[in-house]
Amino acid sequence: MRTVKATAAAVTAALAAGAAGIVAGRIASDAGLKAPPGRPLPGEPRLTVHSTAAGRIALTRDLAALRPGTYGLAGDASHAVVGDVLTAEAHSADSVVRRLERVTHGTLAPGDKVWLTPNAYVGDPKSALGLDHTDVDIPGELGALPAWFVPGRRDTWVIAVHGLGTTREHALNIMEFLHRHRFPVLAPTHRGDVGAPRPPDGLNHFGETEWRDLDAAMRYAVDHGARQLVLHGWSTGATMALRAAARSDLRDRVKGLVLDSPVLSWELTLRALAAARHTPGVLLPLAVRAAQGRTGLPSDHSGLYADRTVPYAVHEDRPREDRPDDKDHDRPPPPTLVFHGPDDTIAPWNLSRRLAATHPDRITLHTVRQAPHAAMWNADPSAYEETLRRFLTPLM
Repeated sequence: MRTVKATAAAVTAALAAGAAGIVAGRIASDAGLKAPPGRPLPGEPRLTVHSTAAGRIALTRDLAALRPGTYGLAGDASHAVVGDVLTAEAHSADSVVRRLERVTHGTLAPGDKVWLTPNAYVGDPKSALGLDHTDVDIPGELGALPAWFVPGRRDTWVIAVHGLGTTREHALNIMEFLHRHRFPVLAPTHRGDVGAPRPPDGLNHFGETEWRDLDAAMRYAVDHGARQLVLHGWSTGATMALRAAARSDLRDRVKGLVLDSPVLSWELTLRALAAARHTPGVLLPLAVRAAQGRTGLPSDHSGLYADRTVPYAVHEDRPREDRPDDKDHDRPPPPTLVFHGPDDTIAPWNLSRRLAATHPDRITLHTVRQAPHAAMWNADPSAYEETLRRFLTPLM
């Protein structure tokens, strides 16, 4: 009898532990599947404003606060832009002084909690950059997708697609540059964004379903005069660009890809986001399994997803409707420029290196150091734009 009771107790305890593990894995998976647009990703520290002066701001001393370059500085009711660290300025041992370029809205006061963001601009192209634009609605699979269209003289359009933790305002970073070079620019929303349709399950799919919204934007561009397309994506927006270049019926119109911090392994990115939320390492595999169960995403352990994102590769594990035609199996990818660096803790840089190595004659990796996820422009805007200009010139 005692043996039976002991066995029953052990089984009950095991079941309870298993159920608790499932719940914990599901909660941990929310770090990636429910990352809200326009909010800091897990791991991005909150900084305290120590003081402000004309053209100067002192922030909590942190590795994030020491990043070189130009960043948005966001608070719950404020936005500003900060430039490089001013090492010659007097400061306390626990603070860092940066150049305060401008306060976009709200105010900054000592004690305020803020965080660095890649979004150097807020608003729309007109209010942020003085660029005339049109608000358009793109007919999408789930409903209308709001987008900004900035006209240009060329018949090659750039479609700029944001990713995890940002909004279409991210595209404003490069919009003035593109307009100066006379490219029409379309900056669309996608499912899950504010004002766009909600995904049926309410979850992010790391570009695996969202690419269809980019496909809709491509169709809109072609229907309105675009002869050629350049897809410029950040984070999961870059994943969407790779997906569209491989699967869209309009892939022949894609003459170039620009991938900034591409998410090439959703599993590794989910693990990184969950770990940044202080999820114990033992629960990270459960978070991945929970995400697969909730979304149906294919397994990509060890970064194998990077190989499957090479455009025009055919894989039997894809749904048939998402496979390109067999005749596309050996087609080379379009000219591709990848901006990425080793300091990205969300999307591993080594996978971008692997991707570039698959077609060294077609894919160029521009390494950017001391830049976090999706902030390669921010680290050195001038260098980024010059590299982009050289890439785009043959496509004009």
